[in-house]
Amino acid sequence: MDLNDIVVFTKVVETKSFTGAADALGLPKSTVSRKLAQLEERLGVRLVQRTTRKLALTEIGEAYYERCARIVSDVVSAEQLVTDMQATPRGRLRVTSSVDFATRWFGSIISNFLEQHPEINVELEATDRLVDMIEDGFDLAVRFGQMPESTLIARRLCAVHLIACATPEYLAKRGTPQHIEELDEHDHVLFTPASRNQTWTLVNGDATYEFGRPARFASNNFGAVMCATLSGAGIALVSDFMIGEELAKGRLVRVLPEWATRPSDVHAVYPAREKLPPRLSLFIDHLAHALNPPPWVSR
Repeated sequence: MDLNDIVVFTKVVETKSFTGAADALGLPKSTVSRKLAQLEERLGVRLVQRTTRKLALTEIGEAYYERCARIVSDVVSAEQLVTDMQATPRGRLRVTSSVDFATRWFGSIISNFLEQHPEINVELEATDRLVDMIEDGFDLAVRFGQMPESTLIARRLCAVHLIACATPEYLAKRGTPQHIEELDEHDHVLFTPASRNQTWTLVNGDATYEFGRPARFASNNFGAVMCATLSGAGIALVSDFMIGEELAKGRLVRVLPEWATRPSDVHAVYPAREKLPPRLSLFIDHLAHALNPPPWVSR
């Protein structure tokens, strides 16, 4: 079936002439006549009675036109929908990030995006599992650290560090370290995202220090590490995006601020596509703007 033949047929009926259909479609009159003849030959019926003065639909032609007109109308509506979605992005975005980032920052960033784009919906899955973007049907993931070789596109958004901090009460009781070696005299609270992460390397220029075992408290959950730190369990290494508010309100104090882990880049990761949906392009740009500079640094 050639949809073009159907379009020509419906236009002939609507304009009641080959000339009118040709003008409306921007085709030669001979092409319009030929396409209608091809359609009738393929169907094996006469759709239009041709006289020297006018065109008239046959009974079969009338029934066929009613259905064809709906088909053409649906196609036009579908094309208009695509145009409208380009002009006013709408639809659903499925995104994922780590639990800690989702809890601390991603919700507010997404909320600001939704306020600007009322016809876009966002579904966020917070998980520390490395999801399969294609198989699991995600449009975008926020990921930390070095990106492995992949067919996915990764756009750098910002960087995060792990920094040493403790409560004022703990430091008042145990003393505030003035030199990096003095950390050995303190209780360590350690974030261990995987079994291999038993230590973290703090750097200050070319100097390095291994912060880690033995730790008084260690967990693979940032929330638990934060609770222990705020309860005065010791000096912890926590991500700067987790403690901006605590530092600003004095609930935590940074220790040896010239020392931190090497920066870990944060990326927006999404499947490679020839053309990104407008809603996804807008969301990526929104993330880049919201995280440059990172809100936890500017506070």
